[in-house]
Formats: sequence, structure tokens, C-alpha cells
Amino acid sequence: MADLVDTAGLPVELGAVDYLLHRGEANPRTRSGIMGVELLDATPDWDRFRARFENVSRRVLRLRQKVVVPTLPTAAPRWVVDPDFNLDFHVRRVRAPEPGTLREVLDLAEVILQSPLDISRPLWTVTLVEGLADGRAATLLHISHAVTDGVGGAEMFGQIYDLERDPPERPTPPQPVPQDLSPNDLMREGINHLPGAVVGGARDVLVGALSVVGRTVRNPGSAVAGVLGYARSGARVISQAAEPSPLLRRRSLATRSIALDIPLSDLYRAAKSGGGSVNDAYLAGLSGALGRYHEALGVPIATLPMAVPVNLRAEADPAGGNRFTGVNVAAPVGVADPVERMKRIRAQMTQRREEPALDMIGSVAPVLSVLPTSVLEMVTGSVVASDVQASNVPFYPGDTYIAGAKVLRHYGLGPLPGVAMMVVLISRGGFCTITVRYDRAAVRDAALFTRCLTEGFDEVLALAGDPAPHCTLASSPSAVSS
Repeated sequence: MADLVDTAGLPVELGAVDYLLHRGEANPRTRSGIMGVELLDATPDWDRFRARFENVSRRVLRLRQKVVVPTLPTAAPRWVVDPDFNLDFHVRRVRAPEPGTLREVLDLAEVILQSPLDISRPLWTVTLVEGLADGRAATLLHISHAVTDGVGGAEMFGQIYDLERDPPERPTPPQPVPQDLSPNDLMREGINHLPGAVVGGARDVLVGALSVVGRTVRNPGSAVAGVLGYARSGARVISQAAEPSPLLRRRSLATRSIALDIPLSDLYRAAKSGGGSVNDAYLAGLSGALGRYHEALGVPIATLPMAVPVNLRAEADPAGGNRFTGVNVAAPVGVADPVERMKRIRAQMTQRREEPALDMIGSVAPVLSVLPTSVLEMVTGSVVASDVQASNVPFYPGDTYIAGAKVLRHYGLGPLPGVAMMVVLISRGGFCTITVRYDRAAVRDAALFTRCLTEGFDEVLALAGDPAPHCTLASSPSAVSS
């Protein structure tokens, strides 16, 4: 069953990491919802907007599938087409409060993102926000991380968008066949397949054991060294890269998001001038901002622990599910020179990417996924080894449209799995957006942090030359050019 895929080519079973993220939906501190906030140049016609998601939900089955978890763990949880699927539950519209700026949109996004997704239904909602300044609108696409990661999401949901404002009408695919599978049904199915699974598993274990024994007999020193080397690598992968910040240690359930806009060409030129990649420049700007914030509050530090997700998705991998791991680095927040920050970040990222145990999360997830909830929460809390998580997700390089409206900007809001802040860079349509979602108990001075964030990235952008470009605080849809 593990090799079966649905008609869209997506796996029918949840992987261990996906199931861990699905279980996290029950706890506000481990909730894994991710959200794309898109600013549109016009307000789409509601019927056309709704029809687009009706059409796409018939092509991308994850939009119609819910998760069925067996009553007893005799089989893997499974994606099934929801027989009670109701498009009007998932596709919604609201009107933004005055004055209809990005601030009001982000505040609404926080409320939605902190609200639990209904795990008895498909794990997504999309909200059309009308009433923004200058006749513009926004969309808030909220999905569970159990569905996919950022890179997979860009591929999976690509069919939502058009490459022109008024393309030819798409044919409506047939309605997917619903699957009326209960947790007890899945449990019984697992029991029926248990003997074969046990035999197959035992055979695989035996073959693997004989292979290990053979290698050990032929070269015992090398075999032992390989095991010890992998263990040491695993310890480095999960270890904390730096001492936590004394300013960012408190945690709560109150969050806030702010965002910056940067032309992609400007960040690219700055990165090239500093001898690094766009990702190096991004992390150097963020590190500089965090250093300024600590300095301004009289608590200067040299480094703080930062986790950077690394994409493990191969070209042949399906869009569904999660294929990433986290790289822990000591963010050089105390280094004044942005070029030196870029060099130190690049050196750490290169070293960490070469670790044999890089995918430690994937290795331990099968064990973690069967732990009782209370134990899982305790283990998860002890594994989180960073103050900050920083993601970089490339989307579509050209112009894209949805239901006749052009996407002007795309901001990414991620979960806060025990960290002080989640930062997401999204490159789309020639722009980078950098969205910082932070815990208000960790970041107490919002105005100061916002100023430090813009100054940190302006410092990096200054490397691009004279006249130095600047980042823009994304405060109003009316300030966004078409």
C-alpha cells in the first residue's frame, strides 16, 4: 500500500513526518498551519473565484481529501476523498475593516492561522478579503503543513493560477469519487494485511542485517567507524548551534506579523557584491536586524541559534507530503560587517548540508509518530534548538493571475513550533517578500524591531552600490506597484 498513489499522482498514505504535523494540529503550541497572503490588483468576481476552486479541487485531490487515522495503529493514516466535501466551507469571503491596508489583512491572517483546522475535513481554507484600498483585494490560503511543505505547495497549487488575466475557460473535470472509509475500516484493513506486512518487514530486516554482517566481516573497522561517524553526525545535526538569546526566551500564544518588499534584482546584486547567494544575503540581513535589536535594548550578543529548513525534494518526488530537514546555524548577529556575516553563514550552511545524518528528522519521525501525545509534546519541546527559523521559498518568476486579478505580492506566514519567530522569504514575480511572524512575548518592542528589521536589510542592500536600493515596509496595498 505504501507505493500506491491517487489519480493525481500523490501518495495515499501519510508519511511519518506528515502524520507528526497532522497530530500537532490539536495543540496551539505545535499547530502546523502555513498561509500564503496574496495581494491582488483588483477584486475578483466572487462566482468566478469560487468556480476556480471548484475546478482545481477536482484536479488537485488534496483539496478534497481528508485524513483517516485507524482506530488502532495497524495501518498508516490515509488520504481519502471526503464524501461530505462542501466547497462553501473551504472557500470564504470577508470585507476588510477600514482603512483596508495590509496591516488589517495581516491581523486577520493571524486570527485564521491561530484557529485550528477541522481535521475531520480537508485541511485547507481560502478567504477572499474584499474592501482594500484602491479597489484591491487579498487572498489568505491556509493549509496544514501535513499536506505539503513550501516547495511542494508551489508545485501542488500551481493550477490555481493563470498566466494571463482572461484566459480561455478551463474544462471542468469529473467529480472525484468519494471514499467512505472509517477509522475502524482502516484498522480492520490493516489487521488483514498484517501477516504479509510482518513477513515482508521481517524479510527486509533479515536482508539488511545480512548485508551489514557481510560488510562488517569484510571490513570490521570501516563498518564500526561508519556507525560511529553517523552517530556523531546526528548529534551535530540536532544539537543547539549557539546559546539562546536572553531577550527572546519567553513564549505565549500571542503573535504578530510584519513584512518587507524588496525587488529580487536588488537583493541578487547585493548578494553578488558580497560574494554570496540570495539566501546568504537574506540570512545576513536578518542576522544584522537581530543584532541591532539586541544592541538597542542593551543586551548585545555574538550569536543566536537559527534553524534553516533545507529542501530534500528530488525532481521525481510528488508534490504532496514533506521533504525537508532543518539545519541549525549560529547566526552571527554580533558581526558588524554584512559581508563577513554572509561568509560565516555560507560556511556553516555548506558544512551542515554535507552531514551524513542531515535527514535526522526523517529517521526518527517513525518512532515519534507513535508516541503518546503528552510524551510527543515533551520530546518536541526538547528537540527545538533555535530561537529563529528562516525559510526561503521560490515561487513563480513571472506574472500570475487568479480569477482575473493579478497577484502583486505574496507573503508567507509559517508556524511557530516553540520558536520566537518564523521568517519566510518568498520570491515571486520579480519581488522578494520577507515576512516575520513573531511571538509577542519574545519581541516586546514592536516599533523598535520593525525599525531594526528595515535597517538590517537596507545595510545588506547597500552592497549593491550607489544609489543604494532600500527595502519597503509593506504597510499598504496602495503602496504596491503593479
